[in-house]
Amino acid sequence: MRPLQTTIAFANPRARIFATLARTVAPRKPTTVSQWAEANMRLSSKGSVAPGRFRVDRNPALQEPMDCLSVRSAVRSVVCCFPIQFGKSTMESAVIGYSMNENPGPIMVCLPGEVSLDKFIAQKLNPLIEETPAVRECLSSVASRDSQNTRTFKDFAGGQLYIEHAGNPKRLKSTSVKILLVDEFTEFATSLATGDDPVALLEGRTSAFPAVSKAMYVSTPGILGICRTTEKYEDSDQRLFHLPCPHCGERHAYEWRSDLHFALDPVHKRVSSAWLVCPECGCVIDENHKPAMLAAGRWIATNPGHPARGYRANCLYYPIGLGPRWAELAQMWVDAQGTPEKLKTFINDRLAEAWEDPSMRAVKHNLVADRAEPYNLHTAPEGVCYITAGADTQDDRLEVQIVGWGRNMAAWTIAYVVLPGDPAKPAVWEALNALLARPVEHASGATLPVSACAIDGRGHRTPFVKQWVLANADATTPVQRPMCIFGAKANNAPVLGRPKWEDLNTQRKTEYRGIHTWQVGTVAAKHWLYRRMGADADLEREERLLHFSDQLQPQFFAGLVSETYDPKTNRFVKKRGARNEPLDTFVYAYAAAHHPELHLHRFRVADWAAAEARIAGSASARLPAVVDPENAPETAAPPADQQALTKPVQRARVSRSTYLR
Repeated sequence: MRPLQTTIAFANPRARIFATLARTVAPRKPTTVSQWAEANMRLSSKGSVAPGRFRVDRNPALQEPMDCLSVRSAVRSVVCCFPIQFGKSTMESAVIGYSMNENPGPIMVCLPGEVSLDKFIAQKLNPLIEETPAVRECLSSVASRDSQNTRTFKDFAGGQLYIEHAGNPKRLKSTSVKILLVDEFTEFATSLATGDDPVALLEGRTSAFPAVSKAMYVSTPGILGICRTTEKYEDSDQRLFHLPCPHCGERHAYEWRSDLHFALDPVHKRVSSAWLVCPECGCVIDENHKPAMLAAGRWIATNPGHPARGYRANCLYYPIGLGPRWAELAQMWVDAQGTPEKLKTFINDRLAEAWEDPSMRAVKHNLVADRAEPYNLHTAPEGVCYITAGADTQDDRLEVQIVGWGRNMAAWTIAYVVLPGDPAKPAVWEALNALLARPVEHASGATLPVSACAIDGRGHRTPFVKQWVLANADATTPVQRPMCIFGAKANNAPVLGRPKWEDLNTQRKTEYRGIHTWQVGTVAAKHWLYRRMGADADLEREERLLHFSDQLQPQFFAGLVSETYDPKTNRFVKKRGARNEPLDTFVYAYAAAHHPELHLHRFRVADWAAAEARIAGSASARLPAVVDPENAPETAAPPADQQALTKPVQRARVSRSTYLR
């Protein structure tokens, strides 16, 4: 750090010389990030609502998190879960400037994509260099044509500054850094094109500085279950900013839903005023007390002893003049009600909480597992009239779920089977044929065939899936109605779309005797499944529409609810670390029930009654009859009803007009 230039009047030159020598050899005074920022940093109007000299007292909640990146701090990892407009970027700029002056070394700022990288450089980094002389003097050059001063790389005395994004794994490798700043952490991809985890690559960049490296992760939260920031915060000491009540002095971490109250005009839906209520004394706290409360605030850990620091604050902590007032925030909350997209934005951006679809709060794997029923797998309970199957293709196995269907499209999971083996080899397909060709014994004594099977055609084994489907399309094969399916790109696609014929003949024209594939609207199917799982939580067993055996493994239930709905993209997103094959195979079995030769979803009451009567008649025909041995016939053919239920339906090869009419 450059010595502080002061003008001191000395009586003689000798005293001046000794004073200069004393300043030169004096040990460096311990300086924190906030102290350096107050002494050196100036905020630009390009990226701050309060341009000018940086002052900690404008937002006291930022002081402790930024001081964790000080050179004398023992903290190694910090995660900040803050709302928008809370000064996150200002805090990061202060850390960059401080590290360049007081703790030089390689520094990396990483953002989720190239667009966010460009915005950070234009709105944060360049104004920091332009407005803060201490940062500008550290740079070896500020000339744009200098090779040591590019948009994404700055060379300074004792270190380098790298600005990278997590969209390309090459940008995250072969760079050792001492200080790591990760902005918009929630938006980082689950995995890169190479299959690498971008966060794991980033954390590996600091391994060359095992004793002195520091990392800070900053972001607003995202979707519960897949939000990296929330996951990181939960793996920390989970600090909350406690404010003293101006009436009783008791400290409390104020939350939006429990502590904020507001006056609402019921006619015009307008908020006129808002206030806090102290949970200790019950006194009303007006917003004009907030500056004094913030100045006396204190971060308190709710998970003390954890080595990583975690900080979370919500919009109630906005300093006056640097964010919306409480009444304005309450109006945003009222306006967002009934609109999932607006509500998600408010919860993420203002409350700094992970979003969870209200309809999915009852869809927890442990709650679904608690509703499991005592029936045996590989048997069809009472109420099942038809059976379909869904198969998911992996590089080393097939996973198959067999589902039974009854009145009102009530569903029973009859079996969940993993068939190990590479689908590129015939053994696993022989096992699949044996599984699907075996009739399922009904609780009444009848037997039911698997009426249709939908198998995923994506992945690395698509040609072998198509080959299996084509081989079983003939009427002589025991596997009924095999379907090669693909997930539809459109979010509003129907559960089962029209088939597409893919094979070409020698003239490069469509071969109508070849394979055809079906598009499955996975979004619509998952909405149907999740709504039913949520509705079943309040119903008795006899009234439920989804039934699962208590013989299923716990991993099945975790996989069944392994995805969560994102209203922003109108898609379901897989939770981090979860296996979603049980969910996918159920969706495929549901799509198979929509086969044009079945149309189970269009069955009326009379159709289900006829199916139940057919099963009952077949079951009674299977009962041993009391016959006179002397008059008994030598051989007897099985009843016609029983034949219809146990033998494959005689299927002719399907013509193009059958499905595309």
